[in-house]
Amino acid sequence: MDMGLKDMRVLVTAGASGIGAAVARAFHAEGARVHVCDVDAEALAAIGRDVPGLSTSICDVSDRTAVAALIDETVARLGGLDCLVNNAGIAGPTAPVHEMDPDGWEECIAVCLNSQFYTTRLAVAHLRASSNPSIINLSSAAGKYGFPNRSAYAAAKWGVIGFTKTISRELGGFGIRCNAILPGVVAGDRINRVIAAKAETMGRTFEDVEAGMLDQGSIREMIAPEQLAEMMLFLASPRGRTISGQAISVDADLQALV
Repeated sequence: MDMGLKDMRVLVTAGASGIGAAVARAFHAEGARVHVCDVDAEALAAIGRDVPGLSTSICDVSDRTAVAALIDETVARLGGLDCLVNNAGIAGPTAPVHEMDPDGWEECIAVCLNSQFYTTRLAVAHLRASSNPSIINLSSAAGKYGFPNRSAYAAAKWGVIGFTKTISRELGGFGIRCNAILPGVVAGDRINRVIAAKAETMGRTFEDVEAGMLDQGSIREMIAPEQLAEMMLFLASPRGRTISGQAISVDADLQALV
């Protein structure tokens, strides 16, 4: 099926690995022109080799000065911007709130939430010039449930939903649609690190924590990054032109987080 994404100009933050890499590859496969940024120079070099025509740059999106340079570089390389995918995020600290390191809290909020404000505020002027503009923000199932021992991450991801719903109202008059994706338990190294940290904090085995997470969904399996990418392709395509302000779960019907 032709998604109508040929020559679309797309920026994916933290696009060198994990969900971001799956998203970048999916857009590129549809004929889009894609720029990815990341803090991992080796991963950027690897995806640049693997995906011909993909452009890359190193950027810490929690640094507003670096983001300003990123937006300028992206627009220069792509000749404009049609879609911003705010994918960057970190797991943040795992600890009860009364034992949590404030530095870990602040870093998590900066990467998972502040970065989306930094990119969006500068992208709007370029998106307004597009005939099919959209913003896709990564939230999480943690953006709709309490997440014990992960208060920084949950606070950031709830914030992403509030930010998304607000900017959809602000930017709709310019034809810019804004949506949030709420992944569940996504397969990959990152969730393995999260499970290991929770298991240590809770005094349980890795296998027990993993099973407990999956048991919270009616479909007891992890989400493939490619499934998230496919949802984003639809939202960014002309087929998604009237979908905005939504918090869309791709989470195997999770009912809670543990």
